[in-house]
Amino acid sequence: MSEPAVAGTGLIALRGRAGALLVTATVLASMVGFIDAYMINVAIPAIGRDLETGVSGLQWVLTGYLVAVASLLLLAGALADHFGWRRILVAGLIVMLVASLCCAAAPNIGALIAGRVVQGAGGALVVPSSLALLNGTLKQADRAKGIGVWAGLSTLGTTLGPYGGGWLIDHGSWRYVFLLNFPLIAAALWVLRGVPEVTRPRRPLSVDLTGALLAVLGLGGVIYALTAGSASGWTSAPVVVSAVVGVVCLAALIPVEQRLSAPMLRTALFRIRQFVAINAATVLFYGALSAASYLVVLQCQLRLGYSATQAGAALIPESAVFLLVSPFVGGLVARVGTRLPMAAGILIVAGGFAWLSAAQPGESYVRAILPGALLWGLGIGLTVAPLTAGVLAAVDDADLGEASAINDAASRVGGVVLIALVPVLLGVGGSDELAGPLANRYQTAMLVMAGLSVVAAVITMVFVARGRPTTSHLPATPRVHGCAVPVST
Repeated sequence: MSEPAVAGTGLIALRGRAGALLVTATVLASMVGFIDAYMINVAIPAIGRDLETGVSGLQWVLTGYLVAVASLLLLAGALADHFGWRRILVAGLIVMLVASLCCAAAPNIGALIAGRVVQGAGGALVVPSSLALLNGTLKQADRAKGIGVWAGLSTLGTTLGPYGGGWLIDHGSWRYVFLLNFPLIAAALWVLRGVPEVTRPRRPLSVDLTGALLAVLGLGGVIYALTAGSASGWTSAPVVVSAVVGVVCLAALIPVEQRLSAPMLRTALFRIRQFVAINAATVLFYGALSAASYLVVLQCQLRLGYSATQAGAALIPESAVFLLVSPFVGGLVARVGTRLPMAAGILIVAGGFAWLSAAQPGESYVRAILPGALLWGLGIGLTVAPLTAGVLAAVDDADLGEASAINDAASRVGGVVLIALVPVLLGVGGSDELAGPLANRYQTAMLVMAGLSVVAAVITMVFVARGRPTTSHLPATPRVHGCAVPVST
C-alpha cells in the first residue's frame, strides 16, 4: 500500500475530507478489535455444544485473545513508534483478517484457541495504533473532539456487534461470527489509502523481547492456573507449575525492565501516586466490566431462556446511554475535575451490577435486565472521560504515550484475570457445563464484581487529586496507544 505524500507535518483538520477519512478509518479499525474481544461472549454456548468442549476450553477461547493483547500491547507500541502508526495498523488488520478466517474454519477447540491467540496479536497492533494515528494526525485543536467522535462511533461496534453475532448464531452457525469483521477490515484498509502518515521523527527501534516474553509467560501461566485449577485441582502438577512460572515471570518483569536502557515498561512512572491509583482502579473496574458482561450473557442464554440474538441485544441500552452521556462529560470534567465524576460513575456501575445480580428465570426483561443496563451505561459514561484525563494529567507531556499505553494494558490485564476467575467464582469444579453453577453462584459472582467496583471508587476518592486536568495534557505526538475504552458485551 503506497504512502500518500504529505507536505510539512501532515497534520490535518477534523473538518474536511481528510479528517473524515481519518475518523472513518480509525473507527472501523477499532470496531474490529472491540468486536473480536467481546462479541465472542454470545457465541460461547454454541461453540461448547458444536465442538463438544468443556468450560476450560471455552475459557481459553475468551482469554487466549485477551492474554495476547495484554502481553504484546507495549511491544506493539515500540513497533508503531518506529515503523509508523498507519503501517502497523494496516499490518494488524491483515493479521486479524487471516486469523478470523482460521477461527471460522477451526475443526476443533485447539485450532480455535490458536486462531484466537493470533487474533489477539493482531489486536495488539490495531486498537492502540488506530487511536495514535487519529490523535497524532489531527491538528492539536481538534484532538479532544476527534477522540470523542472516535469513542462514540467505535462504541457502535460493541453495541450492534453482539446483536448481529447472536442473529448469525441463531440462523446459521457460530462460525459466521468470525466473518463479521471481514467487511469492516476491508473498508478500513480501503479508507486508509487516503489517510496520510504524518511526517515526524521516527524513534529508534527498541524491541524489548525479554520484557515481552516475561509478560507472555507471566500472564499465560497465571491465567492457565486460574482456568485449569477449578477443573483439574489446585494442587495438580500442571496447575502448580504454571502458577509458579507465571508469578516468577511477573515478579521478574519489574527488575528486568529497570535494568534495560530501552524497556517495554518504564517503571519510573509507578512512583507517581495518582498514576498508580488510577491504573489500580482501572484493573479492578475494567476487569469487573469484562467479567460482568460475560456473566450476564451466560445468564441470559443458559438460565433466562434468551436466544443468542436476544442475549446479544440485552445490553444495547447500556451502550445507548453511554453514547448519550459521554459527549457531555468532558465539559463536566473541565469544571469539577476528574475525581468526583470518576468515582460517581464507578459506583453507579456497581449499582447496575447489583441490580443485574438478581435476574432470575421467569422475570421480564424490563424488570430483570433493563434497569441494570441503564445504570451500567450511565456509570461508564461518567467514568471513561475523567479516567482518561486523570491518568494523562498525572504525568509530564513527554510521558503521555507511555502512560496511555500502560493504562490500556491495565484494562486488558484486569479483563483477562477476572474472566479467568469466573469459573472459580461460579464453583464450576470438574463440571463441563455452566447452567448448574450459574443457578447457584451467578448472584454471588455479580456481587463480587460490584464489590470490586466499589473498591475502585474508594481508591479514586482517596488517591486521585481534586484538580482539573489541563489542556496541555493533549499529546502533540504521542508514542502510541490509547487509554482504555468502555467494555461492552
